Amino acid sequence: MQQIRARILGAAAGGGLPQWNCGCENCRMARAGDIPAQTQSSLAVSANGRDWAILNASPDIRAQLAATPELHPTGLRDMPLRSVLVTNGDIDHIAGLLTLREMQRFTLYATPGIHAVIAENPVFSALDSAVVPRAALALDTPAEIAPGLSATLFAVPGKVPLYMEGAEVDTDLMGEQTVGVELRAGSARAYYIPGCARLDESLRARLTGAALVFFDGTLWRDDEMIAAGLGAKTGRRMGHMSMSGPAGSIAAFEGLDLGRKVFVHMNNTNPVLRPGAPERAEAEAAGWTIGHDGMELTA
Repeated sequence: MQQIRARILGAAAGGGLPQWNCGCENCRMARAGDIPAQTQSSLAVSANGRDWAILNASPDIRAQLAATPELHPTGLRDMPLRSVLVTNGDIDHIAGLLTLREMQRFTLYATPGIHAVIAENPVFSALDSAVVPRAALALDTPAEIAPGLSATLFAVPGKVPLYMEGAEVDTDLMGEQTVGVELRAGSARAYYIPGCARLDESLRARLTGAALVFFDGTLWRDDEMIAAGLGAKTGRRMGHMSMSGPAGSIAAFEGLDLGRKVFVHMNNTNPVLRPGAPERAEAEAAGWTIGHDGMELTA
């Protein structure tokens, strides 16, 4: 029987843990080795354990690949990596493509809108399209991204990347710029949604019955960055729903028929990154798993 094998390469949001310029409690503890460090957002998936796809190419991808034996070369340049799929144009999800410029063949999947963002920046031409073909995926259209493993992209509420923002910012935008991924292998079904501004009824219906969901866990509370003195933006302004509160993801997922629920893409300030924190205990009591680098799950 086929199954989806998923390995979290990076569980943190942009900047990782510790973030290089941050002295918050989490970052201090991670530097001291009191809590585990986490690299930036990425997931490896396979239907057979031999051929792999990577969802989002983080700036930390070189270290992530080195830490994952399943993704090591099997010969001089024989790699088990078959494709990379990106869910938006955020720097923490596309910058790693520049590390993968070593004339290694794989397919780069994204929506036409995200491919356009990448194509507009000439630095990404270093990833030679003659070696790494660009495959545009229309929304709600499945494609095989590794042997036996299909992916279907679908729009989720979000916004354009920070570097594309104008004077007016739509933080509840639906379209090709922020997508979730439905993964299927045989009858197994899993979801990867590292960025989401709102869990609407259509998304709840889509997720119902899934064996495994990786979901946006950027902030514990909407004003977390402001309260910590580290920024002026709320989670909602950044296009991310918080974990806690009546409008948060824990409340929104309550009563939803699911298998395992895993938070990923957690900001360095998020208290759930601290084992023993009351916020972590609250999330776990609600049925959530706090993802971490190297965690492997199957569906």
